[in-house]
Amino acid sequence: VDCDCTMVEINPFAELVDGRVIVCDAKVGFDDNAEFRQLSIHEKRDITQEDPQEVEAKKFDLNYIKLDGQVACMVNGAGLAMSTMDLLKLSGGFPANFLDVGGSASKETITAAFKIIQGDPDVKSIFINI
Repeated sequence: VDCDCTMVEINPFAELVDGRVIVCDAKVGFDDNAEFRQLSIHEKRDITQEDPQEVEAKKFDLNYIKLDGQVACMVNGAGLAMSTMDLLKLSGGFPANFLDVGGSASKETITAAFKIIQGDPDVKSIFINI
C-alpha cells in the first residue's frame, strides 16, 4: 500500500535443501496514477520486458491486452469490452485483444488504436462496438 502496488505475482518458488524458500520469478505492478508519488519506483520501469503493443497503447491512455484470437475488438468501456468478447466467443469467434478506448476517445486515440490493431499479424477482422 505504501508503494501504490497493484499486483504482486510470484511464480515459481523453490525450496532449498536447508528449507529456505526463494523466489525464482516475479511480476510487480504499480498504479500509474500514483507515478507522481512513486517516481523512484516508476523510473525503474523496463519497457523491454513489456509487450510493445501494450507500451504503445499506454502512451494514448488505451487499455490494451493481447489475446490469442483473430478478431480484434475496439470497445468503449471495460464492461462493454468484456460483454463484447463474451458474445464473440458464444458466436464461435476468438478475440485477439482487449482494447478499451475509453469514454473520452479522440481522433488521435482512435487512430492509435487502429494502428495497434493493424500491427497484430494474427488479426483477420475488427469488431468495433462503440
